[in-house]
Amino acid sequence: MSNTPAAADSRSPGTEDTAVAVLQPDTTAAKAFVGRSPGQLAWLRLKRDRTAFGSAITVAVFILVALLAPVISRLYGMTPTAGFSDKLNFEGLPVGYLGGISGEHWLGLEAGSGRDLFMQLIFGLRTSLIIAFAAAIISIALGVVVGIVSGYFGGWVDQALTWLTDFMLAFPFLVFALAIIPIINTALYDVGEEVPGSFRITVIIAVFALFGWMTTARLVRGQVLSLREREYVEAARAAGAGSAHILFKQLLPNIWAPILVAFSLALPGFIAAEAALSFLNIGVVEPTPDLGRLVYYGRQWLGTPDWAYFMIPATAVFVVVLAFNLLGDSLRDALDPKAGK
Repeated sequence: MSNTPAAADSRSPGTEDTAVAVLQPDTTAAKAFVGRSPGQLAWLRLKRDRTAFGSAITVAVFILVALLAPVISRLYGMTPTAGFSDKLNFEGLPVGYLGGISGEHWLGLEAGSGRDLFMQLIFGLRTSLIIAFAAAIISIALGVVVGIVSGYFGGWVDQALTWLTDFMLAFPFLVFALAIIPIINTALYDVGEEVPGSFRITVIIAVFALFGWMTTARLVRGQVLSLREREYVEAARAAGAGSAHILFKQLLPNIWAPILVAFSLALPGFIAAEAALSFLNIGVVEPTPDLGRLVYYGRQWLGTPDWAYFMIPATAVFVVVLAFNLLGDSLRDALDPKAGK
């Protein structure tokens, strides 16, 4: 009798709803749990890191100031090369407190020349960042190409590129830069002829890129050696994909994290190296503003009342390099899959 319509109608509505719920489970909880990509996980780690947040803000401010240097110059009302010799005393020191700091000259004046130190600092920062970013982009690109080709093809190609990498690492960078940069400048310009600032910057970028790709190449090679036997690479080979497709469409997207970290850590190194070359009077020279040269000129006034002329650019170099280093370290920790364990 339980199969009769009357018996079927005697079932309670709640029983029928329970059966429907069993057959069609609620998907609300499943929708609430959404997997995150490695990039999203890295972004979450970065947002929780106060050091990363502070260093990122500092780096962003420096980059923004460097990009807007011409606009700031117009609003400020003077150029970096404008001199105010009438505001210097007979010893060449600015008249006033802490090197002539005033409402007109926010950071004072440059001792000896009387140029506005705030303008020199902003345009010097612009020069340093242009050199650092250009050298980092070129060197990272070279390192990625060498590393990915070396790791994927192996054999004699890997041996040749590894030997080249070791050979370049054997060169002492600073000694070679001190020797080659003046040679290049004098080889293309006659003695006594002024070398354009843009050409000097190009030479510095080329030298930095020439000696900056080896670490990235080794890093990328190690990553590719562990990825080239993965299933998706074998599937691409079986499907008839060429080597270029496998290298730059299959392998490269899977090693972007270490490449990004390498780029972020290369920037402060190039900034410090450029400042060091300018401090040694090998890098950027007058009239192009530069942070390293400001430190070089300011050292002779350190024991005078105009000590701010040395401390301000030296502090600027220190803060820029420190901020980029901290951001690079935080980025490396955020992109590390084991960082949260």
